[in-house]
Amino acid sequence: MELNKKILKTPLRISIVALLIGMAMRMLDWPYAAGVLFTAFLAVGILYTIRFSKKENKKPVAYVKMILVLFWTTNGILRILDFPFTLVFQIGTAITFVTWFAMEGTAYFMDEDRKARNSIVEIFWNFAMVVGVLIIIGGGLMHLLEWEYSITTLTTGLTIVTAYILKDVFSPSKENVNNEKNKELHI
Repeated sequence: MELNKKILKTPLRISIVALLIGMAMRMLDWPYAAGVLFTAFLAVGILYTIRFSKKENKKPVAYVKMILVLFWTTNGILRILDFPFTLVFQIGTAITFVTWFAMEGTAYFMDEDRKARNSIVEIFWNFAMVVGVLIIIGGGLMHLLEWEYSITTLTTGLTIVTAYILKDVFSPSKENVNNEKNKELHI
């Protein structure tokens, strides 16, 4: 399935933004954080399941991603509900993530000819995404250790990742940009 024909792309990204906002709300002890997180995890799980079921040519990596999403969203929902035995889902998430990364990893950013398909701006945004995730991980560790500025660090990481996702949601696709450049001017 081509990248531009993936169904439910925008609703999934909006759900992930809602998930990140819910995480920030939870860290800041704002009201309704659990409800936002629960709804966002549920939306991601349902939307990705629908997307997977509509996919025609399912390769092994697609099944790995589906299992990864199911473990991850189930773990998130059960953690919000204070279910005590979520270790199985956390281990399942970790194993399927490592499996996905081993199967697809950096090839995710390549085209069919194994040439990088990203411009300098896209490489910058991908770098920002990686840095944002690393800042979130670092901030999470700082928060566990009760260090100063942990909330600021987590909020910075969440802001970077949210900006990346919002940029991706609201920027025109490459196909649309190319079509606009190739149109004839009719007066």
